[in-house]
Amino acid sequence: MRYILMRKVRQIIGLSFLIGCFLGNLPQLSKAQPGTFNSHLQNSQLVKDLSGYEWKMKMMLPGEGEKQGLHELYPEDIETLVWNPACVPGDVYTDLWKVGGIEDPYFGRNSVKAQWVQHYEWWYTLQFNATESVKDKHVRICFDGVDYSCDVWLNGHYLGKHEGAFDRFSYDVTNFLRVGKNRRSCANMLTVRLNPPTHVNTKLVGVKTPWFGDYWRDLIPFGIWRPIRLVSTGTVRIDDTFARTSINTDKTADVNMEIMLENMGKETRKMEVTASIEGKNFSSAPQTVQFSCDVAPGKHLFTKKIHVKNPQLWWPWDLGKPNLYTAKVSLTESGKIYDFHSFHFGIREVSSAWNPGFVKGKDVSFPRTTVINGKPIFIRSACWGGTPNIFVGRTAPGTYKKLLVLAKEANLNNIRIFGWHNPEIPEFYELCDSLGLTVWQDMIPLGSGNIPKDRKQIERVINAGIAVAKERRNHPSLVMMEGGEEYFLRTRDVKFANDFLKELGDSLQYYLPLPYVPDSPLTCQASLEAGYKPKEATHALAYFYSMGNWLMEDWYRKQDYPIVPEFAITSVPSVESLRKFIPEAEMWPPGLSWGHHWADLDRLKMQNFDVFGEEKVDGTLEEFVNATQDAQGIIFQNGVEYFRRQKPRLSGIALCHWITYWPDMKWGIIDAYQNPKRSYEYVKKAYQPLLVSLDFTKRRWHNDEVFKGEIWIVNDLYKEFKNGQVEMIVKDDGGRILKSDSFSVKKIGENATFKLQNINWDVLGKVEKKFYVELSLKNHTGKKLSSNNYFFLIGDQKQATLQFKEMQKEMLRLNAKYTYGNYYRFYPEMINKAGVRYESDIQIPCAEGFGERNTE
Repeated sequence: MRYILMRKVRQIIGLSFLIGCFLGNLPQLSKAQPGTFNSHLQNSQLVKDLSGYEWKMKMMLPGEGEKQGLHELYPEDIETLVWNPACVPGDVYTDLWKVGGIEDPYFGRNSVKAQWVQHYEWWYTLQFNATESVKDKHVRICFDGVDYSCDVWLNGHYLGKHEGAFDRFSYDVTNFLRVGKNRRSCANMLTVRLNPPTHVNTKLVGVKTPWFGDYWRDLIPFGIWRPIRLVSTGTVRIDDTFARTSINTDKTADVNMEIMLENMGKETRKMEVTASIEGKNFSSAPQTVQFSCDVAPGKHLFTKKIHVKNPQLWWPWDLGKPNLYTAKVSLTESGKIYDFHSFHFGIREVSSAWNPGFVKGKDVSFPRTTVINGKPIFIRSACWGGTPNIFVGRTAPGTYKKLLVLAKEANLNNIRIFGWHNPEIPEFYELCDSLGLTVWQDMIPLGSGNIPKDRKQIERVINAGIAVAKERRNHPSLVMMEGGEEYFLRTRDVKFANDFLKELGDSLQYYLPLPYVPDSPLTCQASLEAGYKPKEATHALAYFYSMGNWLMEDWYRKQDYPIVPEFAITSVPSVESLRKFIPEAEMWPPGLSWGHHWADLDRLKMQNFDVFGEEKVDGTLEEFVNATQDAQGIIFQNGVEYFRRQKPRLSGIALCHWITYWPDMKWGIIDAYQNPKRSYEYVKKAYQPLLVSLDFTKRRWHNDEVFKGEIWIVNDLYKEFKNGQVEMIVKDDGGRILKSDSFSVKKIGENATFKLQNINWDVLGKVEKKFYVELSLKNHTGKKLSSNNYFFLIGDQKQATLQFKEMQKEMLRLNAKYTYGNYYRFYPEMINKAGVRYESDIQIPCAEGFGERNTE
């Protein structure tokens, strides 16, 4: 994962004793180093980033690499020259794919062919030179993240073993670093052994991302997924920094700089600390505090307050400017630099409020309205869906920025990282900070409700959560915390699960003062047994997983909860994207690779029927693909608008998902190649902060019926609009206007929702199959503030409901003998259905019920 390119100027700042690779030295950089003098404002931390393509890798049987002495290779020799090239940060599968060791695991069903990789150990090495003295310095090698288990050596010296994908770790290598002035004496060899991953997720809950679920196949990702750095400091160093902010009643603010210092020596040292803050994306004079402190051996926390008279607050993009400050902390003794930290933060306060209409202690246990700087906000969100690639080495520079800019342009004001995926890399949060996107975070992935009850394991998981919280707590975009994800749904011990999630929350909030909810959705039977209430939240998944029970509008109109953490529907990526991972012979009708990539072929047909009145299987591939994307978008649009009209009773929605971490046929609105689906535009429309919306009870109407609905206005902005008007137009199949009218809007209050107008129009007499409704909201000058559109079917709602239920019965009958993940059920050859057998690789099984079968 080459995201380190985004911060080169700040990170790679010349740890001058580490100035080259084995084959030659790089120019020395003239930044200050420990023991020199420099201005506080000009300082930079002394870091050498060891990321890049200079790494080498080698496969060994488990335990065999150490037996043969790979950790003892001479650093001045060139034996690793013939090993396979590799990249850090990255992952094992991508390195193997690039070198030709495996076929692309994303293509077709190749992931099955790559399962052998996870049964071996993989040795990674890097050779580098060190030419400057380390006298009176401490040098650490710092790992930001290894997934999952590794052992580390430097020049044959064993540094230690680490397990856990999300917490950073480091080793003091001062005494093991080879320093010299010639090639032989300055050569160093860093060796990392990646151990075969554990194959039972329950043993790793909270410390490694789950690799199961209905959007991935059984291939366990692992690798050095975040950067490795060499850091030089004096005997005393800065271990951690946190800007804890508060806003006072007189509109001033306080920034409490929490500075953790570590004395690695044996004697108490008297140190001078300088801390300053100034505007990052706005102009402000630096404010500075200085103090002296005695630092005994070990770690010690020091706190100093900086009072800000005119704070520039951080806001989500739709409520204000996301103002950011730069903090700098330098550590000196008698004017000599020991260490330096710089980071960005925002001044903002986050709290939560109770949703009106739900009774505390009877309906709900938690407030669910997010309040930022005293203003309640409506969360327009989508679940992130994992890193842009589950094999992180495949993520190109700029991917994160593209995906988050797309989110903002689609009017999202929040991204939810939920408990099936890992906490994101620093650049994700930095981009959210600068874009004004808030983050709703399950701090660690708890995609299973059954962690081992061993106390050491519990503490290990909680410490992993604390590490995640501490690393990300300076980011003002982070505004909501959750513990689990459908944790109670899967637990076998309700009391243990509840006690664990509460302890996790108490631990997290000690380090990161944000609202916390222990699990989502908290409305299952186990949650009720734990004492939670029946209206806590809903995962709006029943329409999909129980497809056929209700037409969409009959389903979403039954939902009544204060928040919707998941709202899911699926679609197929574009034909252009399909060609990148589906073999040409399997493109259409759908071949086996569709099933392998989690195409819910029965449900895709059924949701097409709900939206269009037909399954769309008898046309071309492109017609079917487009229909699934439009169906996804329309179901999202209509559901989201219904939920938003419930504001402030309902305070947030997270669609599921925004992206996907491999090429699949599942939830993502953006496909695996960062291409928005057609559903993107529907989401963008439904998430307009100022929205004109049509409420309706059904999508199918008879020609002799009067079309009825309600025009609503939803305003998430803290801005009033006066003397506007709404225009409404109804068109028939051919685009002919059947009726139009306009309605005055005297005032739209800030953060408001209201019904503007009832509609009773007798216009359907000559419509054949479809009719269309267009809405526009304009201000007093005629400027368009919001626009919206819908289409409806001529048909019978009751008859369509019965037909939908019959389709469900047929789906359940056909699938009765197969688990949900077994895609063989779609392919007659694979299950010997009706005498059709799969006998040869020259056969190309095709899904049943899709156009003409390929008989060649």
